[in-house]
Amino acid sequence: MRDLARPGRSPVHSTHGMACTSHPLSSETAIDVLRQGGNALDAAVAACAVQCVVEPESTGIGGDCFCLYAPEGSGDLIAYNGSGRAPGAATAEWYAGKGIRQIERYSPHAVTVPGSIEAWARLIEDYGTKPLAELLAPAIGLARDGYPISSRVSFDFTVEAPALKKDMAATRLFLPGGKAPRPGSIHRQPGLARTLERIARQGPDGFYAGPVAQEIVELLQKMGGLHTMQDFADAKGEYVAPISTDYRGHKVHECPPNGQGIIALLLLNILEGFETAAGGPLALERVVAEIEAGRRAYADRTLYVADPDQAEVPVEMLLSESHAAKYREEIRAAAKLGSPAAYSAGAHNSTVYICVVDKDRNVASFINTLFSPFGSCIFAPESGVMLQNRGQGFVLDPDHPNCIAPGKRPMHTIIPGMVTKDDRAVMPFGVMGGDYQAFGHMQLLSRFLEFRLDLQESMDMTRFFPDPQGDRVQIESTLPGHLAEDLMSLGYKLSQPVKPHGGSQAIWIDWEQGVLTGGSDPRKDGCAIGY
Repeated sequence: MRDLARPGRSPVHSTHGMACTSHPLSSETAIDVLRQGGNALDAAVAACAVQCVVEPESTGIGGDCFCLYAPEGSGDLIAYNGSGRAPGAATAEWYAGKGIRQIERYSPHAVTVPGSIEAWARLIEDYGTKPLAELLAPAIGLARDGYPISSRVSFDFTVEAPALKKDMAATRLFLPGGKAPRPGSIHRQPGLARTLERIARQGPDGFYAGPVAQEIVELLQKMGGLHTMQDFADAKGEYVAPISTDYRGHKVHECPPNGQGIIALLLLNILEGFETAAGGPLALERVVAEIEAGRRAYADRTLYVADPDQAEVPVEMLLSESHAAKYREEIRAAAKLGSPAAYSAGAHNSTVYICVVDKDRNVASFINTLFSPFGSCIFAPESGVMLQNRGQGFVLDPDHPNCIAPGKRPMHTIIPGMVTKDDRAVMPFGVMGGDYQAFGHMQLLSRFLEFRLDLQESMDMTRFFPDPQGDRVQIESTLPGHLAEDLMSLGYKLSQPVKPHGGSQAIWIDWEQGVLTGGSDPRKDGCAIGY
């Protein structure tokens, strides 16, 4: 339990239902859906649609989606991969012929076909209880009538202003008067409201066919993109089999590649074999172990994680105890800290994660993203759709498993998580923040399940992360000064990220007491709400 004399949040407790998101209006929407008889998946989709409006830098209908779902709390989980695919004409040879050596964020080649709307519709059709049109209604009203800009959203708009100014239509909408809107100011997205209304009437065809798709395709083609109307018509996600590992007496589940959930499991496997540090999660020996585990696991991410439909991904090897043991021995045996294992990754990115538990203990772990803040910053003004930049997850080396190819899905950072025990779901959880997410899953779970901090304390505690750009360790400003000095004395180079590391949400289910306990990250504007 936290020190109540210090600033901070307490966990939220309830019995009937709970929703945790990174925006209050989204959490409120989810609870409204639950009170009106909807289930956890209904509530998650409605909340996500709201966040596509009120937190547009982090997510949008031009992005992608993944979901883990536990019907009535069953340990037999349902997983859906709603990540978008490369255009049918996207070959490594085409890019080489054009002299393109890497996929740039602001180019049309960074845009894969958005998967979110197809995923929402499919999941609601198969497991929801309410019509998609009803679930989209709160988001439509906010986009049309206006919503107040929250503090973190205003901050993100300000930081991303230079990126938004690369697109005049985006500048007009998101930087009124040339400036980021201040907290508490009202913002509207009429084009997005019209598109959501079209989707409410027509279902996925309202996005993947007709004028919305036509505007997006023509915009991308004008910029040199390879997208066609057929690429949009062919958009389809898939149900997949979750992968898992055992950690501290619990089973942790992730979606399989092309996502990086496998790297979160590898990190847990490595750390499972270390003794719990007596000094807590910020003891020097523990921090060093996490940093070195992260360097090795992320090197594996670069080497192996790709679309399993078009590449060989050694899932069994990566999750084997022998692989984790090898890394543990390397960390233990290192007499001198060297430079980090080489790996490549993008900059700090944005996502929204949502978890919901309903009265029947259906459990939704749901994540939706544009990748970078405001994605590619390519904005379709009539439809109000900001397009993601997930194509940056590809490489252009034809010998690499993650090389771009027609209809291929890129290595993906967004990963919903679920913890089970005794074949029942006990905690949906997720951590936002681009590349940090796999490392964040490890930090959240280890602090909660191993070090026994309460759920909110586990989220609040200082985060650090081996810098994806090279030899530095990113540390939040709240890292104790003595720890920073100790790390530097060992040879680590430290830096502070522009934004705090991600955000997180989780709900613990106490099946015996019938109590739900939720937490929501203070690095965002959101909250946990129960009833």
